[in-house]
Amino acid sequence: MTTSSSERGVSLGMPQLPAPAYPDDVRARLETDAREIIARYPDSRSALLPLLHLVQSQEGHVTRTGMQFCADVLGLTTAEVTAVATFYTMYRRRPSGDYQVGVCTNTLCAVMGGDAIFESLQEHLGVGNGGTTEDGKVTLEHIECNAACDFAPVVMVNWEFFDNQTPQSAKDLVDDLRAGRPVEPTRGAPLCTFKETARILAGFPDERPGAVEASGGAGPASLVGLRLARGEAAPARVVHPRDGGPHDEPQDKAAHHPSPKEHLSSHDAPQDTSASDPAHPAGPTAEEGE
Repeated sequence: MTTSSSERGVSLGMPQLPAPAYPDDVRARLETDAREIIARYPDSRSALLPLLHLVQSQEGHVTRTGMQFCADVLGLTTAEVTAVATFYTMYRRRPSGDYQVGVCTNTLCAVMGGDAIFESLQEHLGVGNGGTTEDGKVTLEHIECNAACDFAPVVMVNWEFFDNQTPQSAKDLVDDLRAGRPVEPTRGAPLCTFKETARILAGFPDERPGAVEASGGAGPASLVGLRLARGEAAPARVVHPRDGGPHDEPQDKAAHHPSPKEHLSSHDAPQDTSASDPAHPAGPTAEEGE
């Protein structure tokens, strides 16, 4: 018994139908926004990246209709637009959730617990990498680096930082998102939906009251190197050797001791070590037979 090509899922190379057009009112609004974006650049082609964010803000992902729109307003081919839209992971190619939850699984975050967080969220949400919950609220993905190693392990929601996470805190976070409860990033602007984030990334102002003022900058742990480069004195910090050997005493007797309210990096947080957990001492593994 033989099966047809369609039953085997084999494409015969038939041409795809043209992308459906936006409704007239939507296209008119997007064209107005597109003209504003294009006017920022000496070469209109340079506006492609923000234009892709613009069409992503319309439907929550970059559709064939959105790519056709970008091609039309920039005088490009759809192949040129598709090449860019498929290159960058920040452009979604299929429907996704209101909240993009990205877990860093790169080296430092993975070592600090990122892998465990990602695995626990997959089980908790019942989705795999790139999967979206049935209610359409959360899309889960692993990210190679969130550029916040000082606060590992890090989770990002719509590109806003949630630092020093644990499997439990991450599960609480996605539960709050799905339930519609207020969620505050560790630092940065207040959280908004993925569509709203896409419009901001297209270059339009965040018009929410107080959002710009709250955006702030890098966290304090990330600014230590900058302060040292400026010649600003930093209090000495002693890390006691594991073997209990001699160490330098701090030169600044009035060294600052952070309050619990201060945002610290994960390396300042209490960690299970050989000193705090005698049941699991650190040290060289004995050779076999010793």
